Amino acid sequence: MTALLSTAFFPNVQYMSKFLAGNVVIEKYETYPKQTYRNRCNILSANGVLPLSVPVQKNYHTLTKDIRIDYSEMWQRNHLTALKSAYKNSAFYDYYFYKFERFFEKKENFLIDLNENVLQALFSVLKIDADYSYTADYIFDSADYADFRESISPKPSKNRLDETFAAKPYTQVFCDRFEFVPNLSILDLIFNVGPESREYLANCIV
Repeated sequence: MTALLSTAFFPNVQYMSKFLAGNVVIEKYETYPKQTYRNRCNILSANGVLPLSVPVQKNYHTLTKDIRIDYSEMWQRNHLTALKSAYKNSAFYDYYFYKFERFFEKKENFLIDLNENVLQALFSVLKIDADYSYTADYIFDSADYADFRESISPKPSKNRLDETFAAKPYTQVFCDRFEFVPNLSILDLIFNVGPESREYLANCIV
């Protein structure tokens, strides 16, 4: 069944596994909701899970496709600093960080364009030949889809059991301080697992 996803900023492992599992459609005609993975991701820092958020300009009833990024805050510099601090000692940081650094330097106008460019870079690194498209209108009746638009969420209350995904442990940078933290941003997997990241994703698909 085709997976129906929201757009996402450096998506988590569960989200990225959908592109290996089959066809994907990404919703862009919804009314943009707050506090979701559409403009944020979670990484693992020395102090625990750290959310990185992209500030956006939001007017009432703005569609996701029309959401503009707010550069009045120095979020790009802050994200770069956080990523370097969190992953500079990871096994594959030096091999992959330069592939993503440009997303914290170039200024895209629209969030959906930033997220699309991030996706393309991730597909290249992970060697995923993704079969996906964007909606031409809002999908109200999602009976023909596996609808994850709201259930892949940073809010535990919105998460629902995904019987097609099972996270598996891998070695993380701060494993001496914390137990394994599943389903972080795909960046955590790439920096820690490197060229085996694609195989890891495939093994998470049930």
